[in-house]
Amino acid sequence: MPRLAAASLAGTAIEFYDFFVYGTAAALVLGPLFFPTFSPLAGTLAAFGTFGVGFVARPLGSLVFGHIGDRHGRRPVLFASLLLTGVATVAVGCLPSYASIGVAAPVLLLVLRFLQGLGLGGEWGGAVLLTAEHAPARRRGLWASIPQTGPPVGFLLANGIMLVLSAALTDDQFRTWGWRVPFWFAGLLAAGGLLLRASLEETPAFRALAESGRRAEAPLTEVFRRHWRPVLLSGGGLAIGYAIFYTVTTWSLAYGTEHLGVGRTTMLACIMTAVVIKAPLTPVFALLGDRWGRRPVCLAGCAAAALWMFPMAALLRTGRPLPMALGFTVALVTMVMILSVIAAYLPELFEPRVRCTGAAVGYNLGGVLGGALTPIVATALAGDGGPPWRVAAYLTGIALVSLCCFALLPETAPAAGPAAAPEAATEPAAA
Repeated sequence: MPRLAAASLAGTAIEFYDFFVYGTAAALVLGPLFFPTFSPLAGTLAAFGTFGVGFVARPLGSLVFGHIGDRHGRRPVLFASLLLTGVATVAVGCLPSYASIGVAAPVLLLVLRFLQGLGLGGEWGGAVLLTAEHAPARRRGLWASIPQTGPPVGFLLANGIMLVLSAALTDDQFRTWGWRVPFWFAGLLAAGGLLLRASLEETPAFRALAESGRRAEAPLTEVFRRHWRPVLLSGGGLAIGYAIFYTVTTWSLAYGTEHLGVGRTTMLACIMTAVVIKAPLTPVFALLGDRWGRRPVCLAGCAAAALWMFPMAALLRTGRPLPMALGFTVALVTMVMILSVIAAYLPELFEPRVRCTGAAVGYNLGGVLGGALTPIVATALAGDGGPPWRVAAYLTGIALVSLCCFALLPETAPAAGPAAAPEAATEPAAA
C-alpha cells in the first residue's frame, strides 16, 4: 500500500502542477501577452476563459479515460493521462505570444488548455482507484486520501517556482520569458512520473472483473442509465470545494494584485501559507470519515464553508498579509474536509464495472460547476475592484447547494468491524 499510494500521489501532484501553473500564469501574465487588444479587465476575463476551458475538457477526459479504465484496466489510464497533460503543458511554455503570431496565439493556447484538461480528467479516477481498490475496507478512506494530497503538492510546487521567479526577475524579464520556465519544468516531472508508474500492478477489483467476464461493454451508457443520480449529486456536492479553491488560488491573486495594490510575491506567499497549513489535514479528515462516515464530514465542510465566505471576503479586503492568510487558510480547511473523504466516497457509490467512469465523471462535473466558472463570475461580480461581498454571496450560495446534494446521497463507509481484505472493494456499493 505505501508503494501504490506513493505512485498515485506522485502522479496526481505532477498533473495538478501542470493544471495549477496555468491558473497562476492566467492571473499574472497571460491576459496582456495573449489578449493585448483587450482592456485590463477584459484581458483578465479572457485569460480566465481559457482557464475555464480546461475544466470543460475534464468531464470529457473522464468519459474517454473512464471507458479505458473500465474496459481495459486502471493502469493504462495512469500512463496515457500523465503523458497527454505533460506534453500539452510543455507546449504552452513554448507558445509564441500574440505579438509574434497574432490571433493564432490565443487559439493555440485554448487548444493546449483543452488537452491539459482532457488528461487531468482521466488522472484522478485512475490514481484514486489504484489505492481505493487495493486498500482494506476499514482504512479505505485513509489510503484513498493519499492521492488527494497531490493537488496541494502540485500547487505548492507550481506557485513556489512562480514565487522564486517573480522575486528573482524584473517584471520585464518575468513577462518576457520567466513565466515559461515552470511550463518547461513540467516535462521533467512527467518523465519522472512515467518511470515511477512503470512497475504498478492492476487492481484486484479489475482483475476479478476481467476473470469473470463481467466488464461493462459500454460503461458510459450504463452510468447514465443506472447511476445518473449519484453522478449529478456528487458533482453538485463537490462544486463548493472547487469554487473555494479557485477563488483563493486564482481569482484572489488577480484581485489582490490588480485592485488592492498588493505585491505579486506577497499574494503568492499568503496563498501558499494557507495551502501548506491545510495539506496535512487531508489524512486527518479521511480518518474521521473512516470512523464516522463519509457523508457527515462532507456536510460539516459545506456548512462551515457557508459560514466563512463573508468573513474571508472581509479579511481579503484589508489587503494585509496576516488577515488575508487567515481568511484563505480557514476557507481551504473547509474545502479539505470535503475532498479528504471524496476519494473513498465516490468509488463506493458505483459498482466496480463502471466505477472508473462514474467516479471520474462525478468528480470532474464538480470541477466544471465550481471551478470553471468561479474565477470568471467572481471577476465580473467584483467589477473594477469594488468590495467582494457579491463574490462572498455567490460562494455561500454554492455551499448551500452542495450541502443539499450531499444530504441526498447515501452513506457508504463500511460498518465498524474486523478489517476487511482489499477484495472488499470489489463489492457493489450500497447506492
